Amino acid sequence: MSLAERVLNGERLALARLLTLIENETPEGLEALAAIYSHTGRAHRVGVTGAPGTGKSTLVNQLALHLRRAGDEAPTVAIVAVDPSSPFSGGAILGDRIRMRDLAGDRGVFIRSMASRGALGGVARATAAIVEALDAAGFDIIIIETVGAGQAEVDIARTAHTTVVVDAPGLGDDVQAIKAGILEIADVLVVNKSDLPGAENTLRALRSALRLAHPQAREEEGEAVWVPPVLATVATRGEGIGELAAAIGKHRSHLLGSGQMAAREEARVRSELEALLREHLMRRFLSAQPDGRFDAVVQKVLARELAPTEAIRRLLEEQDEG
Repeated sequence: MSLAERVLNGERLALARLLTLIENETPEGLEALAAIYSHTGRAHRVGVTGAPGTGKSTLVNQLALHLRRAGDEAPTVAIVAVDPSSPFSGGAILGDRIRMRDLAGDRGVFIRSMASRGALGGVARATAAIVEALDAAGFDIIIIETVGAGQAEVDIARTAHTTVVVDAPGLGDDVQAIKAGILEIADVLVVNKSDLPGAENTLRALRSALRLAHPQAREEEGEAVWVPPVLATVATRGEGIGELAAAIGKHRSHLLGSGQMAAREEARVRSELEALLREHLMRRFLSAQPDGRFDAVVQKVLARELAPTEAIRRLLEEQDEG
């Protein structure tokens, strides 16, 4: 039986092996992913992002526990935790997410840590492919927790159907979120650690900003505009988690009812293809350059002998002539 068939049959070890092969960009992994791609498109993808220190991992842990306690109708949950890379090994520093040990032993939960490996936007380059594999493996909800890089995390909005932005009192992130346009990517806003001093101020600031962005729940082209709710949670005590799960479910229903789910899927696929195309074209371009040519141009730009735009123009012209 092939690796792809074993994944579709629900074999956990086969899935773990496939994810490793995908993350390492091996031909075997990419071939297996292509074989199971037709089985994707069923999972709801939830991105959880925010600055470091807001308690994202604890929140994700509690959200998964809550979802799994829904009885016979409990959805299966996969968690993709994108961690900072170790400067020595290149692996995920937090490894298997010891803070999510409460989920150990639940066959309906699958947790995968992966290293960001220097990728910007809080999401590792292989995240999209990892999520596709988990989708094909049959998980109902896939939660993608980003590395917590701050203002660069808008990339998660291109990967997830529902984006949860996590804030916390005392970090100044209410102002930073407004400045960085994070409110534009948030489908649900969460103020975690809301038992700390300053929580009311943070909630008030975010709600005021949202009122400015959404003066009223108006109608556009016959479809109601989604106004992101601002929720207060204390993840360490499980407070507000039920409301968060309900808001995620409500947003999914809104996407399906308004037809926006299809639009988001198209935007996601387009963004993924563009990223892959850029990467492959870059590799092909560099491989076609004579040895040392690109490095020589880099040195000329460093020496201020060439402007970056002029350097690229010359490289492209030389390749066309070749």
